[in-house]
Amino acid sequence: MRYAVSCPNVGDPRELVALARVAESAGWDAFTLWDHLHLRRAARLEVHDPWVVLGACAHATERIRLGALVTPVARRRPWKLAKEIVTLDHLSGGRVVVGVGLGVPIDDEFGAFGEVTDDRVRADRLDEGLTILDTALRGEPVRFDGTHFQVNADLLPGCVQQPRPPIWVAAFSPNRRPVRRAARFDGVTPLSGSEVPATPDEIAAFLASEPEMVAAMARPGYDVVMGWAPGIPADEYADAGATWLVESAWPEYDWFDDLAGRVRAGPPS
Repeated sequence: MRYAVSCPNVGDPRELVALARVAESAGWDAFTLWDHLHLRRAARLEVHDPWVVLGACAHATERIRLGALVTPVARRRPWKLAKEIVTLDHLSGGRVVVGVGLGVPIDDEFGAFGEVTDDRVRADRLDEGLTILDTALRGEPVRFDGTHFQVNADLLPGCVQQPRPPIWVAAFSPNRRPVRRAARFDGVTPLSGSEVPATPDEIAAFLASEPEMVAAMARPGYDVVMGWAPGIPADEYADAGATWLVESAWPEYDWFDDLAGRVRAGPPS
């Protein structure tokens, strides 16, 4: 089992970078940021660009893995996202993990900017974007003619990691298409659709209901990245198939101090 911190991209960016240093020194295996523009518009949060902050984190750390968990590919230009990932991978010496998903909330993160809000169209854009990312991160010529994206480019360099960094795909219960999508890549991040992580038994049942996911989880190196619910021992997640446990916090009240305290305490020994 490995352990990650997933921090909202909210607040003072210098404090976020400092938290990445703390996470590394405390023994965590990854430090990730959320990827939002508003998150919740009504909350009027101070939201910063995760990729700029992660670049600073790469300079401030030496060992810990870095990435966004998760990036909504459907509202991104996949070639620009590929450049951001490749650049971070080079800055960090090959320590990037790539978390992807549809992105929520739809109105505040998509509709407010004139982006498509239809779930089916967003899913199609995600699938096309992942095909482009898969090629671009390898440093291979990108030749793609899809419904939403058309690319004829030679994007160099590729990533330090070979053949490319691992791609983890978010899957919201009870939807099936995201689970099948995740089975095609390197890991799955099961999400409950609420602020409270699902229990290990709930996640295990969700994943086991899709044969393609069962086969993917049997592959060597395939990751199951689970959110850590308060009070549940880590070994229960391991029994449910988790390879990563993620410590996080919802950005309200004294969330940063609370999360920082848990990060300083370190993962289970």
